[in-house]
Amino acid sequence: MSEVRVEREMVKRRSAVRPMNSRIAKLREESVGAEVKISSERARLVTEFYKSGMPDGKSEPVRRAMAFKYLMEHVSLPVEEGQLIVGLRGTGPQEVPTYPEICTHDLEDLKVLDTRENMPYKVDEETRKIYEKEIIPFWKGKTTREIIFESLPEEWIDAYEAGIWTEFMEQRAPGHSAGGEKIFATGVLDIKEDIKRQMEMLNPADPAYYDKMEELKAMDIAADAILIYAKKVCRKT
Repeated sequence: MSEVRVEREMVKRRSAVRPMNSRIAKLREESVGAEVKISSERARLVTEFYKSGMPDGKSEPVRRAMAFKYLMEHVSLPVEEGQLIVGLRGTGPQEVPTYPEICTHDLEDLKVLDTRENMPYKVDEETRKIYEKEIIPFWKGKTTREIIFESLPEEWIDAYEAGIWTEFMEQRAPGHSAGGEKIFATGVLDIKEDIKRQMEMLNPADPAYYDKMEELKAMDIAADAILIYAKKVCRKT
């Protein structure tokens, strides 16, 4: 058999569809059969944190890291039976969190999400009430999207409202990231040690000293948050 034919045969075998085992079939059915819906948990916890006064007086990087830590400390831990990768975005399969600190959905937004024909996200009555009474009143005028829009020239606003372009913050949080290979190859404790070394290397005479130190502080808090969540998962599983 020629090398070309061997390569083609190997590609063919690799591309062959393997039958699902019972565990995968069960998880797939649970996911496909679940109703896609909005989860209010993250929005409620983030709002709770910023209302608490804990982040007052802190730099923006530290405030955000503290918010992440608060989430990891208080978020629920739904564990799917048979799942090898622990963790869900919401409180159940096919539940989607929202990011009110970036862009707060108003009641009309929630109605559209719930009733639109293509790709609806169901919004239950409890979520609607939480938004109406807690989320929307607190974040009005404070969201990242509103702050950005206030600084834009009128020409940009006119073009936006005319539909020439849109922006993702109406739909989702920016910065989709999974941490990359480093978090698996290095480990969170080693990352914390690296952060500590970088802090010690900073020069107080550097005009950017404060900004760099605050960024490193935020990284350290975020690393602690990951460890807190990991320990919670280990205790539960």
